[in-house]
Amino acid sequence: MTAVNARTGTPARPSGPVAPGERGATRIADRVVARIAARAAREALAPLPREAAPPHASVLVRNSTARVRIHLELGFPGDIGAHCAAVRQRVTDRLRALTGMDVPEVVVEVERLHPVAGAQRGRTR
Repeated sequence: MTAVNARTGTPARPSGPVAPGERGATRIADRVVARIAARAAREALAPLPREAAPPHASVLVRNSTARVRIHLELGFPGDIGAHCAAVRQRVTDRLRALTGMDVPEVVVEVERLHPVAGAQRGRTR
C-alpha cells in the first residue's frame, strides 16, 4: 500500500532514495545526436581540405539505438576507404561514450572530392 498525501490525494514522495526504475527517463533529441556525429566526423578528418564543407549528419534514433548517415567531402588523392573507416569508428565511439546509445550502422557518403594542394596531376612515369 502506498502512502497518499491527504491534502492533494496524490501519492506521497518517499523520503529515501528512489529506485532506478522509478526515476524517469532521459531523452536525447535526434538533432543533438546528429551534431555529435558531425563533430566526431570532423575530428576524424582533421584537417579538412580548405574548400570542403564541414561534415553533416542525419540520424534515426529508436529507443537506445542510433543509425547514422554522414555526408562529407574529402581531399583527393587520398585513401578514401581509410578516411571513411576512421569516420565510422570515431562516430561510433563518441556516440557510445556521450549518449550511451548502441550504434549498429554508420553510413558514410562522400559527396565531393577536392584536389589537395601540391598533389601531382596527370599521369606519372
